[in-house]
Amino acid sequence: MAKKLKDTDYLFISTYLHSRERDLLTAARMERMIDAPTAEEAAKVLTEIGYGEFDASSQRELGQALAQEQEKLFQDLYRFVPDKAVVDVFKVKYDYHNLKALLKARATGGDAGRLLLDAGRVGVEDLRRAVTEGDYSGLPEALRQAAAEAGEVLSATGDPQLADFLLDRAYYAEMLSAAKATGSGFLVRYVQATIDASNLRSAVRTLRMKKGADLLKRVLVEGGTIRTDSVQSAALGGSLEELYRPTSLRQAAELGTAAANGGSLTAFEKACDDAVTAIAAGAKSVPFGVEAVISYLAAKEIEFTAVRIIMSGRMAGIGGDTIRERLREAYV
Repeated sequence: MAKKLKDTDYLFISTYLHSRERDLLTAARMERMIDAPTAEEAAKVLTEIGYGEFDASSQRELGQALAQEQEKLFQDLYRFVPDKAVVDVFKVKYDYHNLKALLKARATGGDAGRLLLDAGRVGVEDLRRAVTEGDYSGLPEALRQAAAEAGEVLSATGDPQLADFLLDRAYYAEMLSAAKATGSGFLVRYVQATIDASNLRSAVRTLRMKKGADLLKRVLVEGGTIRTDSVQSAALGGSLEELYRPTSLRQAAELGTAAANGGSLTAFEKACDDAVTAIAAGAKSVPFGVEAVISYLAAKEIEFTAVRIIMSGRMAGIGGDTIRERLREAYV
């Protein structure tokens, strides 16, 4: 039986991560990047906080710089975190992201190379080999089963959307199961908030596309704090605003109602992400414990998204106000 960890077991890693918070991409640093005279000057802000140098005109090099920072993050945490399963909860999504890309590439004869992120539990080349050979025996159990089922669906129907629905369900189920296995109630609440936000997004997109109950039933996933049948009822005949009013997604639901009727999807998506960020930020004041690890991992996820939004916008010549509209709330 595994030893039950105490908050004090996280004293060293908590102290280390709190010291690292000064190098996170703060709101002020984001503004410097947006207001910088050139994309090259914007990229210098990232090198100041530890990112490798990259060509600020190249999406490929931007992707490589982000991948290197993600790899460095996970390596650091694996060295010092008492329970590595906490880190794996955040790595699960990269396994499923890569699996989706590889299965689609196999079905279409395309190349998934530029879409792959080597930040999951399973190395990119190992996963590529498994998909190419149709042999998933070396994958973690839940991922193995999801890969086999999604591959069969894609082969039988040729519909990548159906395969994505299946993989999304498997992803959230495994993420929640992994969070529960760590024994951290805080991590479980964070994952459940992520599922609630995903279901709200699915409801709004379904309404916006004027699709019905069949599609909505397929895309909703179990495991959140709000039952999927409640989401379906609210979306198709009730009020999403009323359903989500008692939750941190209250503002997102209000914007979602507008988005479903042709309003801004950008503002709605941002509100969904900001609500999940608020859950993670709730642990900023915890001096030591597993919460410090979880909140730092969540903060880096927010940072990676912000870097991609800002630098991609600068590369494309998008105005500062438009970039700001797309940005999520900073963790610090």
